[in-house]
Amino acid sequence: MLKTVSASAIALAAALTVWAPLTCAPPTYAQSAPPVEIAPADAPIITDQDFDSALPALDDGPNEDTPVPGLPPQTAEADDLVTETVADETLPDIPPATDEALTEPLPSLADFDKIPPPSAVAATDEQAPEIAYDTTLNGLKDLNLEKMFWDLSALKEGKGKAANAVMLRARLKQDEVLALRLLKAEGYYDATVITSMENLPNQPGRVRATLTVAPGTPYRLDEIVITAGPTTPPDLIRDALPLKTGDALLADRVVAAEASVSLKLPESGYPFAEVGPRDILLDNTTYTADYTLPVETGPRARIRKFTTEGRQAFGVDHIETIARFHENDLYDSRMVDDLRQALVATNLFRAVSVEPVRTNAPAPDDSEMAGTEYVDILVRQQTGRSRKLAADIGFSTGQGVLLKGSWINRNWRPPEGALIVETTLGSNEQTLGVSLRHSNYRKRDLTRLISTELARSDYDTYEAQGLRLGYSLSRSSTPIWQKRWTWSAGVELSAIRLNSKLDKMLGDSWINYYTADMPLKLARDVTDNLLNPTKGFRASIETTPQVSLSGLFGNNIKNQFDVSTYRQVSDQTILAARFRAGTIIGSDFVDVPLTTRFYAGGGGSVRGFGYQELGPRDAANTPTGGLSLFEVAFEARYRFKNILDGNLGVVPFIDAGQVYQGKTPDFNDIRFGVGIGARYYTNFGPIRIDVATPVSRRDGESPVSLYVGIGQAF
Repeated sequence: MLKTVSASAIALAAALTVWAPLTCAPPTYAQSAPPVEIAPADAPIITDQDFDSALPALDDGPNEDTPVPGLPPQTAEADDLVTETVADETLPDIPPATDEALTEPLPSLADFDKIPPPSAVAATDEQAPEIAYDTTLNGLKDLNLEKMFWDLSALKEGKGKAANAVMLRARLKQDEVLALRLLKAEGYYDATVITSMENLPNQPGRVRATLTVAPGTPYRLDEIVITAGPTTPPDLIRDALPLKTGDALLADRVVAAEASVSLKLPESGYPFAEVGPRDILLDNTTYTADYTLPVETGPRARIRKFTTEGRQAFGVDHIETIARFHENDLYDSRMVDDLRQALVATNLFRAVSVEPVRTNAPAPDDSEMAGTEYVDILVRQQTGRSRKLAADIGFSTGQGVLLKGSWINRNWRPPEGALIVETTLGSNEQTLGVSLRHSNYRKRDLTRLISTELARSDYDTYEAQGLRLGYSLSRSSTPIWQKRWTWSAGVELSAIRLNSKLDKMLGDSWINYYTADMPLKLARDVTDNLLNPTKGFRASIETTPQVSLSGLFGNNIKNQFDVSTYRQVSDQTILAARFRAGTIIGSDFVDVPLTTRFYAGGGGSVRGFGYQELGPRDAANTPTGGLSLFEVAFEARYRFKNILDGNLGVVPFIDAGQVYQGKTPDFNDIRFGVGIGARYYTNFGPIRIDVATPVSRRDGESPVSLYVGIGQAF
């Protein structure tokens, strides 16, 4: 077996060779000796006369006729030849060596290629055959480092094949360094790694690469020293450094502890704090380490004012409205990050940054603010494109194709006054709406919406044409800024021209009626993602009092409760469930407008049924809608790992529900729909395709329903 010999072993062997004659032959001592006379300290070692007599005479050396021992006698012809050559030719100058390889030191024995070529008779002009190798690792399994090693191993990445021995040796060296780094990260600073390569018997061209690890003794923290100026509170830095004497000297733990200090200081009023390079002193006799961390805290700071620069979307006044901190508040980096996120959520900037600026101005010297310094908050703005054109398309059985388009100028009326034009073109529905939306209206997260909409709809139950005017205030979530609590409140005035298609209700004639609605909604969202949640739940309750302004219908209150929950049971599977219930109170069934009643069926309701197919029907088998609603749905969302880069998923589901003419659900005649869906996950949400069929299908119901849209079903 050929093994790598370390340089220290070679030096030790050389030292033993030099000193061996001195240590192996003991000196011989005489039995007796005459006394030795000791010369005076200033006496010369040899006299000048003796030195001169020892020098040879200058004329005693060999002359040109004296033969040189070991060389043939020189002839006259040779003398002439030498003389002529020297006289007629000038010897060329020999340039210094320029090849770097000639000046490099010889390789050590450890790096010498000890693997003989696979074939000793291979032709030199033919390409060397590929080397196949096996890898053996010893010593890391008990330290729980073997898996991490193989995940990063160059030998493993090579998949057992190398172009030549040089490449194999380079990979082995790289893995040796990797093993040492992993061991040091776990506190084994005296670890050694021995590597070797050998030909496998009876397997020409195949080599075994072996790494043998000797970890040694792990080091532990002993003394922990922090060099920093005074802080408030005094133990701020030490409390933020989660290290204690006796802890293992783990690199990840030390780095994480220092990161904790870097985060805690700016959160506690020190915006300019810097953590310096650590110093670790190892003691290889006790296997302990003394740890020293220098910290430059800088001044403790309070907020003075906001400033802004760059191409601005809005001024300082609106920044103060968005920020959650104000003048004289103690600096807190979490609030600064919060402001940065809120500015990003406006979608008005190509780039935006928020940073503290040191002023060197002391804060007032009172009991609360003593010893602090003012900082300004600088907001750098680079306004992006304010106009946006968007469109999306969907399809569902019973509702047909639905194409939605929108144009928006996000900053039409600064600050954050957006002009929005929206249109819907569908098989059964067409709308055109214009709205003015003010975000962060006079208060952080408050949105004011003034809207108007023209709409036409044509369903199996009714045909309607109408105009709606609305005003609302709300607090809502965005994909960037998902809020736990949201709410909305407003008022809507509607003028509707309605043609009922029911035989026994309002007849087949157009009537006009006018209503005033006051929708109120409160929602709670503790999921981890707005568009594709994997855990948590959502719940909302919505109530809409409706007043008839024409007297043709009765006054009523429409109420709806929704809740959905999500649970991740594996890396690839998420279980989701939804429940919905609704009731309309205050008026009898015949006194509630057709456009106000509950309907069920469709992609956002009970899949397997067409849009508004579920519920009571008249004599012509036309859905009439109802005063109460019950729905429930279950999904298993499975996402493939190795198909389309993990962006493809499949979703089997079962939905159930029913609509009732009574004001409360009686849970009779519950209908079921089953199906399967496909999901293609994008950065803006999943694209959804669901196919479902009703269980125990009845006359007038579609055998198969298809739903296409963006986002999960719930």
